[in-house]
Amino acid sequence: MKSATLFLSALVMSLFMLAFAPVKTVESDTIANLAANTDDLSTLVMALEVAGLVETLNGEGPFTVFAPTNAAFDKLPEGTLESLLKPENKDQLTSILAYHVVSGKVESGSLENGMTATTVEGSDIQIMIGDDVKINDATVIQADIAASNGVVHLIDTVIMPPKKQTSADF
Repeated sequence: MKSATLFLSALVMSLFMLAFAPVKTVESDTIANLAANTDDLSTLVMALEVAGLVETLNGEGPFTVFAPTNAAFDKLPEGTLESLLKPENKDQLTSILAYHVVSGKVESGSLENGMTATTVEGSDIQIMIGDDVKINDATVIQADIAASNGVVHLIDTVIMPPKKQTSADF
């Protein structure tokens, strides 16, 4: 009976570990290559290609990327992604993607509740730590995925930069 219980415990733990298995990475992979080799980041990769940012995320870095999963992109209002992928909206897409990137390598152990970080886009994101870690309204679902030029944290929501005021807004 005890061996059956141990076997079932091991089986449940193995299934749990498979369900939440880390993204397959090779330490020498750049952030762009890591994303390209991760099925759950295929929408992000497509957006990076359209925006012309793949070469940047293959660069020296270091970068921290809060990478929205395919499910995060699926949560966008209907037609939003398709619209952003149009050539005439490349600047807006680039701005949104740049809002998911911070210069430097920021691992989860260095995060503090309430801290802010300035993104490559130029606006700040806010980090909240409670039962889970939030980047603005997005929840980090997997942290500290190492790449040769930085670190990736998977998030469950596409975060949007704040609307910039223009002189027309006054």
